[in-house]
Amino acid sequence: MSNTAQKRRNGRIIRHRRVRKKIHGTAARPRLAVFRSNKHLTLQVIDDVAGRTIVAASTTEAGVKSEGSGATVDAATRLGQLVAERAKAAGITQVVFDRGGFAYHGRIAAVATAARAAGLEF
Repeated sequence: MSNTAQKRRNGRIIRHRRVRKKIHGTAARPRLAVFRSNKHLTLQVIDDVAGRTIVAASTTEAGVKSEGSGATVDAATRLGQLVAERAKAAGITQVVFDRGGFAYHGRIAAVATAARAAGLEF
């Protein structure tokens, strides 16, 4: 990894730690965690008290992967809707959004907007 890439990664990790000091998921209101890579996007609804993932969705899943690239805003929108549907099926209506140290822009914002439109409350 180049020096510039290492600095960016370390900066994101520092921002994520700062965000996680303030955000904590419970059974009543779990945390919607987002991880973005260059090619894919992963979403998890996590109960931090019990330490378990309740719902997850990723662009690496067979059903989502067949619809196109996982590195686009359209893929993030589809994934946001999918995780909201799965969360509602599991009885979850409210979540806390954890952007994972990434800027609230592009794919991250698309996930949040789609999840809100599908019925999740932030």
